[in-house]
Amino acid sequence: MTTMTAEPARARAVLSNEDFKLLQEAVLYYLKAHEDDPISSKYSNLYHRLGSATRR
Repeated sequence: MTTMTAEPARARAVLSNEDFKLLQEAVLYYLKAHEDDPISSKYSNLYHRLGSATRR
């Protein structure tokens, strides 16, 4: 008896480049409104990661 193994389906992108740009804009808006918040450095890092994702 032969068992056939199917190839896994190719992964699809969940977010488009436009989505990344919108998210980056929203994070920038948050950063400007919460500059003194200690967690803002994490949002700043996220902002830059989103920017590099749109350049791919």
